[in-house]
Amino acid sequence: MFYNEMLDGDQVRAPYALLSDWIATMPSEFRQMKQAEAEALFRRIGITFAVYGEGGDPDRLMPFDMMPRVFSQAEWRKLERGIKQRARALNAFLRDVYSRGEIIRAGRIPAHLVYQNAAYEKAMVGFVPPRGVYSHVVGIDIVRTGRDEFHVLEDNCRTPSGVSYMLENREIMMRMFPALFRNNRIEPVDGYSELLRRTLASVAPVKCEGRPTIVILTPGPYNSAYYEHSFLANLMGVELVEGSDLFVDGEYCYMRTTQGPKRVDVIYRRIDDAFLDPLCFRRDSILGVPGLMDVYRSGGVSIASAPGAGVSDDKAIYIFVPEMIRFYLGEEPILQNVPTWALWREDDLAYALAHLDELVVKEVHGSGGYGMLIGPRASKAELADFAARIRANPANYIAQPTLALSTCPTFVDEGIAPRHVDLRPFCLCGERIELVPGGLTRVAMRAGSLVVNSSQGGGVKDTWVLSE
Repeated sequence: MFYNEMLDGDQVRAPYALLSDWIATMPSEFRQMKQAEAEALFRRIGITFAVYGEGGDPDRLMPFDMMPRVFSQAEWRKLERGIKQRARALNAFLRDVYSRGEIIRAGRIPAHLVYQNAAYEKAMVGFVPPRGVYSHVVGIDIVRTGRDEFHVLEDNCRTPSGVSYMLENREIMMRMFPALFRNNRIEPVDGYSELLRRTLASVAPVKCEGRPTIVILTPGPYNSAYYEHSFLANLMGVELVEGSDLFVDGEYCYMRTTQGPKRVDVIYRRIDDAFLDPLCFRRDSILGVPGLMDVYRSGGVSIASAPGAGVSDDKAIYIFVPEMIRFYLGEEPILQNVPTWALWREDDLAYALAHLDELVVKEVHGSGGYGMLIGPRASKAELADFAARIRANPANYIAQPTLALSTCPTFVDEGIAPRHVDLRPFCLCGERIELVPGGLTRVAMRAGSLVVNSSQGGGVKDTWVLSE
């Protein structure tokens, strides 16, 4: 049985009461017309998401469902406290492993998982970014399995995507159904861009003079999240730049403009570590800025998020986040991890191989739903193939039970049907740790599917937090 976000037995849960009436009184012709209108708006605005490896349309529309997901204020307060707690612990972990490594010395996390991790950047050792913040935008993926049962599925500490869809979903819903917003007390999310700008400004480098100049560094229009990069730059009123638009001169980084070079203080980078600076990382990178790391380490510019932040969101490290919370904060985790088998441990490996058809197996460095096995839905050949891969390199995998993800009513061709959902709120870390009341709800558009990733064909819906 799956937890139904809208129904408690035969009764509609209080947060969904008004939506229930809205659905019941909506003629199917009106729903179809509005769905077509929503898709037209998405296409006109250009809200697209490229799916690597699918071929075909690189600018496909993100599937959008008009039925919102709703949280009560009490539910959101718990989530907010748990998310902020996790973001604090993850940043404390990064600060620690790039300095003394106290948590490793204390035997709480195996050293090899950190220091031999592909995401660990030796170039960051001994350097502390402004305010000690390494991950400035933390996307925490959360699933629900019961009334009060929320679990963190994974942490995203590098460049989590999807916030533009959170904002656009709300904008389109307000445009199409203004009465819904008059009749429900819904917390706003449109303060996100100002919150992000303030967060980035608060981590300006020590050499910054006056109001910091902020830019967003993108790999360019062929990146799957390019829409989001340009959307956020426009919303914050900052420049969207590519590597060739920036250069280093002496102790500073500059942007080429029609009025001449302009000093840049904060770079919100949306490109991977390896491509940031060809003099420090990949020599063949044409996306980054030669010499950027030297300027960064000397306090001439800030980079958000810091290179090397990815070591904290690796799936092998995920297992230890509750321990980080206890070690650094002296608190018990508010949000629980999903039970996880670490396949570099012999007992865990034996269990996983014996129960592969019941488990979800993930590559520790994977993301976006790639490189994973959903045991209950896999064929015998797929199970055998994955078992061979695991035996060849057990340390590359973790396994988790197949979770009973909650369902939310969703508009489909046949009418309304339950579909599985997750949630990605975006926590901003700078002078303060803040997040807007909402997030990106991803929905598996196919009946029975548990894969909600946008990169795997999942859709999105508006997320409401009701005021008290």
